[in-house]
Amino acid sequence: MFRAMIVVAAVSAGAWTVGSNASAAKKASCCIPGADCCINGDECCFSFTSAVVDDKPADTKEVKLTGTLVCGSCKLKESKKCANVLQVKEKDKTINYWLTDKGNDEPYHENICGGGELKDVTVTGIVTEKDGKKTVKVVKFEMKK
Repeated sequence: MFRAMIVVAAVSAGAWTVGSNASAAKKASCCIPGADCCINGDECCFSFTSAVVDDKPADTKEVKLTGTLVCGSCKLKESKKCANVLQVKEKDKTINYWLTDKGNDEPYHENICGGGELKDVTVTGIVTEKDGKKTVKVVKFEMKK
């Protein structure tokens, strides 16, 4: 798993006051007297905080979806550019999962472009939803031969 370390300079009380004559009340609320970051022994009003950010939210996990692959443009008429969409039957509804992949550059897209479809396609990936549209970041793609 990829982890990124982000160092964030947090400016306390909305002011950057290294070596300035900020009011004593402001200094008392945001500074540590004698901090190493101070210039000429003055107190300063900033600190450094680090945070670890994952490449995916902690509550996400890979799921395995099986359904029919169609083109989001040619078959569904829901996008301007060709896109791969996995249609999964859940009870009496069909849910569209837009694949986060190379779109029409994927080798399997030629089989669906123009209105075709591929049945029994299994996609393993991480599902997210934004504005009512479900997407899946593809980790593994399988189709029956």
